[in-house]
Amino acid sequence: MTGNILISGATMVLPETTKLGDLRISDGIITEVSDPGTLENHDGEMFVDGTGLHLLPGCIDPQVHFRDPGQPEKEDLGSGSAAAVSGGITSFLDMPNNAPSITTLEGMQGKLDTAARKCVNNYGFFIGATEDNVADLQDAVGTKDKPIAIPGICGIKIFMGASTGTLLVSDRVALEKIFTETAGLIAVHAEDEDRMNERKKLVEGRTDIAAHAYYRDDITALLATKLSVELAVKTGHRLHILHLTSGIEADYLADYCSLPSKAEQHPIITTEVLPQHLTFDETDVDEQGVRLQMNPPIRYAADREILWSRLRDGTIQCIATDHAPHTLEAKAKGFPKAPSGMPGVETSLSVMLTNVNDGKCSLEDVVRWMSTDVADCYQMIGKGKLEVGYDGDIVLVDMAAKAVVEDKNSWTRVGWNPFRGRELTGWPVLTVVEGTPVFERSPVTGQKGRLLVEPGSVGKPILMSPWN
Repeated sequence: MTGNILISGATMVLPETTKLGDLRISDGIITEVSDPGTLENHDGEMFVDGTGLHLLPGCIDPQVHFRDPGQPEKEDLGSGSAAAVSGGITSFLDMPNNAPSITTLEGMQGKLDTAARKCVNNYGFFIGATEDNVADLQDAVGTKDKPIAIPGICGIKIFMGASTGTLLVSDRVALEKIFTETAGLIAVHAEDEDRMNERKKLVEGRTDIAAHAYYRDDITALLATKLSVELAVKTGHRLHILHLTSGIEADYLADYCSLPSKAEQHPIITTEVLPQHLTFDETDVDEQGVRLQMNPPIRYAADREILWSRLRDGTIQCIATDHAPHTLEAKAKGFPKAPSGMPGVETSLSVMLTNVNDGKCSLEDVVRWMSTDVADCYQMIGKGKLEVGYDGDIVLVDMAAKAVVEDKNSWTRVGWNPFRGRELTGWPVLTVVEGTPVFERSPVTGQKGRLLVEPGSVGKPILMSPWN
């Protein structure tokens, strides 16, 4: 619990190479990275034998809905944080569509205070945009001539189409005012509200889940994505497009997206994809029904393959989960009454490690997509790399461990997982935040694992550089 730990003999995924070695964290900061067996265990320092394991920088999930305040039956920051570290996630960014929605700096401070009491990993929060709260947004992120970066505040979230909650900004004039008069990063849920409402009329009376992706179709997403890019180009504003789902969007964005650290033009535009959209297609939705209902929806096999292609070629920069739990009781209402959203933080890393084992990507790819490039996208300070001077947020994984996902092993409060019944290969065995072990999974603990720390004892607001 002192923030001092030595990991010895693990295969480390370093920024430039992957090799066996030792890594020391002192007072929460990585202080030494060396050849295997060369670092001696200090007094008062925890020793972990990493033989046969892989050491990665802790994963950063840039889109979760931990439902705090207002919906504790689904999740709160404590249960969501515990679920996250069980999946190797040492930092997260949480969305503002709470009850009530978080649209002021006062509301943001309330979430930061709650996180300090409940969380066991690092945290950041989006402030929600409305059609008339530009002044509140400026309090949180500043103006273009005076950008600010408050620890734990990562940007502005705009729902361009209605989803779960009451936040919505679909009017072009209001959108342009936000893009013009604020600093910071704008993250958009890109669905065109007008087209979606018109198409919803086409499925009135239908109760089959296929209707969901039909009315919230890829053109509905593309129209909003194009508008957000148009506004970003016009105003020069930093833009991040959330949970990309369609092939036509991914192909369109190929001419616009790049990592901030590699961007050669402005505005800087980035995007992300979810493990769900890299895994599931219409066949899975037909089989599992509303468990896989989310916004934007799971689409089709052809979309999935294009998303993979654009992730590999760099059009898509990172991976998120959009962890958005609902109770099984609510889901049991069936389409169209069931709410959209599903849990994700507990299995996202294992899903991607399974893809590594299946040859669909490399372990180094996963580290970039789930850690290094997330930190780059948000200008996080000290995150995303196994490098001296960086924060001691790490995860040890067993690449050979196999387990079938079972609802009973869930840490999320709703107690279910969309990957239920699938065997995943590659699981976190030790999650470390600021040099302090917070979660372990072993033969002694069983597949569910156990939390090692008390709520609020570990984790800080994430530090990010300001955007102008």
